[in-house]
Amino acid sequence: MKISFEEISSVLNVKIPLEGFIKGVSTDTRTIAKNDLFIALIGENFDGNNYVEQALKSGAAAAICTRSNITDKRIIIVDDTLSALRDIASLYRSKFDVKLYAITGSVGKTTTRGMAAKVLSVKYKTLANENNLNNEIGVSKTLFRLNSSYRAGAIEMGMNHFDEIKRISLSVKPTAAIITNIGTAHIENLGSHEGVLKAKLEVLEGLKKGAPLILNGDDKLLRDYKNDDFNIIKFGINSKQNDILADEIKLLPNGSYYTVRYKGESAKGFVPSAGRHNIYNALSAVAAGVTAGIKLLDCVKAIEDFTVEGRRQKITKKGGITFIEDCYNASPESVKAALDTLYHTKGKRLIAVLGDMLELGETSEKSHKESGERASKIADIIYTYGELSKLTAKEAKKHGCKSAENFMSKEKLSQSLINTLQKGDTVLFKASRGMKLEDVINRVYDELFKEKEG
Repeated sequence: MKISFEEISSVLNVKIPLEGFIKGVSTDTRTIAKNDLFIALIGENFDGNNYVEQALKSGAAAAICTRSNITDKRIIIVDDTLSALRDIASLYRSKFDVKLYAITGSVGKTTTRGMAAKVLSVKYKTLANENNLNNEIGVSKTLFRLNSSYRAGAIEMGMNHFDEIKRISLSVKPTAAIITNIGTAHIENLGSHEGVLKAKLEVLEGLKKGAPLILNGDDKLLRDYKNDDFNIIKFGINSKQNDILADEIKLLPNGSYYTVRYKGESAKGFVPSAGRHNIYNALSAVAAGVTAGIKLLDCVKAIEDFTVEGRRQKITKKGGITFIEDCYNASPESVKAALDTLYHTKGKRLIAVLGDMLELGETSEKSHKESGERASKIADIIYTYGELSKLTAKEAKKHGCKSAENFMSKEKLSQSLINTLQKGDTVLFKASRGMKLEDVINRVYDELFKEKEG
């Protein structure tokens, strides 16, 4: 649908001496199309204000910026271009009658978003974030992809600080919300688990009263949460107090069989992603489906077609060795889940390659030690990478792992793996995104298999 300059003027509360409509919204002059609205965002390493003239020359109908060296009636000056982007995205979203499921939580957001999109697609054409566009900019860009053919959406919302989810939620105006869990991700910025809970509950800011609020009923901070303003639906495994329950679980290297029970009905299914944690992700997606009017069995069957994105517990086999790539992010909860996946995947030898978990603040030392202790009970060989992970290797040795070593060089870690790996091994790679552990994976693949595959 079109957005008029009159509408933009109204939501930004600025006078715009232009008539007509914009064709689209762009924040990048390299991809701008004729009659787009260019919004000059400012980041740590770039300043969109410097590209306003180029945007106009490239065919932009107008440009929103905080300053300009040229005079042109098509230039709209505002105090905050990111706020302008959100406001215009919210304006555009308001033009559509669409079921939008906001998805947040400490871990499992992206997998849940993917599973929920699969389920909702059974009945509706469904919009979802592309790649990892889950911040204020990414979600706004996702909203601009809406058109009249969409009837539902699975919108992942990420954050690092307080008020980010609030701003995104107010822009999205979700018709339902899912909180996957409350963990320690970003606790350095949020202060405590209670702080993390408070930040995730900001998703309620844009949610209509009476809307479905889907919560992990096994999470210690969510299981007792009450709010009469919303229709709370809880999912889980441990407690029959949950509205949506999984039992008869059989964990396998390539996924899990399970039975889902909801309102007297049951359906047997298979989650094609390894680990108990992915059953929780599947249950939250089932909850999205049943609240959107989709039959329980159809929800469960839709999840069987799900495939993981990128390097999120991607399991591949090369040369008789099983590789579990899980390098997108790391927290104590996700490391525990990854180690559980390693255990259930099995192999002649289990090898854990663990990198630093970032943004854990005061809990960092304790968390890295606990990961070392847990890894020692599962892995035969433990390699760690990074300054913080020295504690992981040390604790693993303390608890009985005879082969635990820390590396500060990716080259040395890669070479050690190349020399160590044998047919029949299963190796897990897990670290925070900032550690770029995929560099090690790529080198191992190149050295061990490139020549054979070529």
